[in-house]
Amino acid sequence: MSGGPTGEIYRVDWLPGTDVLHGTCHCGAEHSAQDPVEMWEWMLGHPEGHRPRRPESRGNS
Repeated sequence: MSGGPTGEIYRVDWLPGTDVLHGTCHCGAEHSAQDPVEMWEWMLGHPEGHRPRRPESRGNS
């Protein structure tokens, strides 16, 4: 699913053989839930509840 004019991308995958949905936000944060409503509330509640992945640090030496 694509967001508004900012081009934000949200992804929700269903884990086959389970009732689990796995979501990835445009910021890189991830969340799993069985309830689709909970998943979308988490996605659209940005940044509350989000812990974006930190970029890998690169040494300056």
